Amino acid sequence: MRPNIDEYFLKIACVVAERSTCLRHYVGAVAVRNKHILSTGYNGAGAGLKDCLELGCLRNELNIPSGTRHEICRAIHAEQNAIIQASLNGVSLEGATLYCTHTPCILCAKMLVNAKIKRFVSFGKYADNSFIELFKEAGIAFEQLPQPPLEITLLP
Repeated sequence: MRPNIDEYFLKIACVVAERSTCLRHYVGAVAVRNKHILSTGYNGAGAGLKDCLELGCLRNELNIPSGTRHEICRAIHAEQNAIIQASLNGVSLEGATLYCTHTPCILCAKMLVNAKIKRFVSFGKYADNSFIELFKEAGIAFEQLPQPPLEITLLP
């Protein structure tokens, strides 16, 4: 069965998440406008820097709960990387939809407001719900959908 457009881009976000270098969560994000991918991002250390796969997870070692003490983490969040990649390539995200495997932390939500995205679609849940009121105030539509099937269907 052919996936609808939201399922299609959420499945792509899942593939993007596979590039994550985080030991806690694989998160992927895809920024889309008019059914065209503008940028992607996954969570991991800065380009060229040692990551948690190599060094281990400092947050795990210190028993820091998910959704707190973001400054301890080596990773740049998937949403942040999608914004950064768009910027590096001179692409505006204004009016775009961001498809992400998880809901955003408050820091990412603030960045998405300033990037002027109009819609955020996710199936996974992050430990921070403070984005909900911010998105309402900023007029960003939020949809939490079921996880799409992860199988890829090909005809022989």
